[in-house]
Amino acid sequence: MIESPCVACCRLNSEKVCVGCYRHISEIVDWNRRTDEENSAILQKVAIRMHEATSQNFPDTETRPITQAEWLAAKKLLRSG
Repeated sequence: MIESPCVACCRLNSEKVCVGCYRHISEIVDWNRRTDEENSAILQKVAIRMHEATSQNFPDTETRPITQAEWLAAKKLLRSG
């Protein structure tokens, strides 16, 4: 099993990407239920997002904590699809 990149800093930007681990909320939900291949593909996207965020001097963007409603909605969408 591939370890989660979570750094316990769950704050979403306007695109619903966590500024701690660079995963989209849909990629955070059900991490432990995904296959290693699926998680590996997510980690490739994470690496790209992290590189883009750190190599381009973007100003700090406004963030907010993940809400329970967002978490449940993302989980429901993933499990219904």
